[in-house]
Amino acid sequence: MNFDLSAPGHRGRLSMLAAAWVVARRDFTAILFSRTFFFFLLGPLFPVIVGLLAGSVGQRVDQSGEAPAIGVVMAEADAKAMVRARDALADRLGGGLPDMHVVKDLTPAEQADPGVVLASRKGAFAGVLSGSPAAPVLTGPGPLIKDWRGDVELIAAEVRDGSLAFWPQVKLAKTSVAAPGDSRSRLRTAQGAQTLLFLLTMMLAGMVLSNLVEEKGNKIIEVLAAAIPMESVFFGKLFAMLGVSLVGIAVWGSVGGAIYLSAGSVVALPEPAVGWPMLVGLGVIYFAMAYLLLGSVFLAIGSLANTVREVQTLSMPVTMMQLMLFFFATYAMTQPGSAVEMLAVVLPFSSPFAMLARAAQEPALWPHVAALGWQVMWVVLLVRGGSMLFRRRAMKSGPQGAGRKWWRRVVSEG
Repeated sequence: MNFDLSAPGHRGRLSMLAAAWVVARRDFTAILFSRTFFFFLLGPLFPVIVGLLAGSVGQRVDQSGEAPAIGVVMAEADAKAMVRARDALADRLGGGLPDMHVVKDLTPAEQADPGVVLASRKGAFAGVLSGSPAAPVLTGPGPLIKDWRGDVELIAAEVRDGSLAFWPQVKLAKTSVAAPGDSRSRLRTAQGAQTLLFLLTMMLAGMVLSNLVEEKGNKIIEVLAAAIPMESVFFGKLFAMLGVSLVGIAVWGSVGGAIYLSAGSVVALPEPAVGWPMLVGLGVIYFAMAYLLLGSVFLAIGSLANTVREVQTLSMPVTMMQLMLFFFATYAMTQPGSAVEMLAVVLPFSSPFAMLARAAQEPALWPHVAALGWQVMWVVLLVRGGSMLFRRRAMKSGPQGAGRKWWRRVVSEG
């Protein structure tokens, strides 16, 4: 795309939006097609791979250990009947009953004292069931056998008189009406969405600061500011970094989605009030707003800093403030409709987190339109304020004529 600066309408300078587009396109392509962007994409994948490997190893360790079981030392017929009854009830109840195994080849000492079975079988059984189905005796550690008492009584009743043998089949009829506990259970979805939004924002917004400090060090930012409105530079850099971040999130989301679909068992979150497609869409929009809000502050910080050490010193209070506002938004989501939640919605830096949680809990969509308009206004104000601060502090040296010539060359080459 070429701009003719000699045309009468341009008067030697681009409009603010056109200049912002050129800056955004320049930064976006420079970062996206660089070698460092590939390693940037790989960065978050290493912890995920390590976590998956650790989880796989832990699962194998759990599977290698034997589950606590009850050894049955009754008469052979009674012992087999107890095991059969346990298996039948487990099928109907969907599991949950302790495993039972008939203890074979009992020694005289084991026949006389069930406690000897626990000691002689080297941890094969956590408890021993003796006596008869009419009068069962469960031997083992106090807390464990207390938890198993009801299960053993149920199994023994099944063996004794078969009173549980004939259960009526229950026909399932699903309804679309929300259960009374849905609003409370959706807190998990809201909390998960908030946490993911915060982690992505804090992890990716720092790119704006590092990019600005780098270009400020080699005087590129001053040349840009001398050639075009500073608001265009800030807006262009913000949206370029936002575009790069969205590309990274798309790659990570694709990999995560493939892992999610290939996993045998996954953690299911309750359905959000606005539905999953709308929640995902709002999540992308609120990420963009949170990124632009925090990025505009980082750009202002970059105008005050001359070295990396100064950047770290100045950005730490902002990072801590954002962390506190995230905790505040998390607290506010537990009190929907209260003054605390309204304050979290009004505060610009906590508004994206509070509104995303609201989307998971409330089906109304019009509050999101108002909140997005409010957040866009704050992005514009912060960018204008940061650009004014940069002009006052950074634009004190360097001829503007050189900047204009350099900018004309950049635009004509674009």
